[in-house]
Amino acid sequence: MTCADAVLERLVLHKVGNKEKGDALILSATPYILNADISSVLLHYFTNPFKGSQYYVFSNEGDVSYNSMYNCVSRIFDDPKQNLYEESCNIAQHLYDVSLHPNIKPGELYVTYMTKCFLDGEVVDAVGIFKSENKETYIKIYPDGDNFDIEQDNGININKLDKGCIVFNKEREDGYVVAVVDTTSRGNEAVYWVDEFLSLRVRQDSYYKTERVLDVCKGFVMDYLPKEYDISKADQAEFLNRSSDFFRENKQFQTDTFAEKVMETPDLQEKFKAYKDEFAKEYEVDLQEDFTLNEDALKKMTRYLRSVIKLDKNFTLYIHGRRDRVEVGEDEERGLRYYKLYFEKES
Repeated sequence: MTCADAVLERLVLHKVGNKEKGDALILSATPYILNADISSVLLHYFTNPFKGSQYYVFSNEGDVSYNSMYNCVSRIFDDPKQNLYEESCNIAQHLYDVSLHPNIKPGELYVTYMTKCFLDGEVVDAVGIFKSENKETYIKIYPDGDNFDIEQDNGININKLDKGCIVFNKEREDGYVVAVVDTTSRGNEAVYWVDEFLSLRVRQDSYYKTERVLDVCKGFVMDYLPKEYDISKADQAEFLNRSSDFFRENKQFQTDTFAEKVMETPDLQEKFKAYKDEFAKEYEVDLQEDFTLNEDALKKMTRYLRSVIKLDKNFTLYIHGRRDRVEVGEDEERGLRYYKLYFEKES
């Protein structure tokens, strides 16, 4: 996704307090009148933090049509010029109603309509919902006759958006495609933005499925195998290296192909498939069919599937391949275990 060429068409600004503490909800009487200079600054503030590839969709236990935020956004997309202000008030009221945790800070709520956003090879419109909570002290220096004067004030750092979401006008019947940022919440209050206010669930796209299948591979090697088999850390490293090689060399994930290339025996192949199926059931993710591996998700693979062996607090081994050059043994006289490494040259 990119909003580098986006146009900020409309903006409504409200102030949302903490309802639990008795703070006020202050609604603007009219939309904000934009000009070119402030639009450029606000676009940077609103869109710059959205750098990831993880997306969400609006959800509801029954049907997405019961999600109030989904309905507000849909009415804006239907007629942004006519409906943006009214729906921005509804959005502000909803945010106020869920701002019940004592740690939730009051702040300004911006509801925007943007055009010319780029997502998955398409140019689409988007509704942006952003909240600023934290103020910073800054100084202004200006000439005063033959000298200079200094003033201080409090304001918003345009490089630090606190909370935001961008709803792209795409896949409406499935709950849209939604990008989310929440840089400030921690602990129990963190759930209110994504869960209670927006009511989102993760979009099960190639990025999400790639991350989950990496979880399956690592969990099988690091958790399941040691419990079921007498397997050394060096053998675990070998399985992780084979997994890494597979993901580097293939653009599609297919369970049978992966199992045959990575697992040594038919028994291990079947155990892996069963583990994957149980994982998919537990986490409610569809990993049954072939799917295209996501490059952004795979960029994490180098550190995620690293073959690292920690020996007490003295040594750390990084094994990148050649299991046949690693020997594990035990020195009975000393009562210690050892690794013997064979190599051709030092570098």
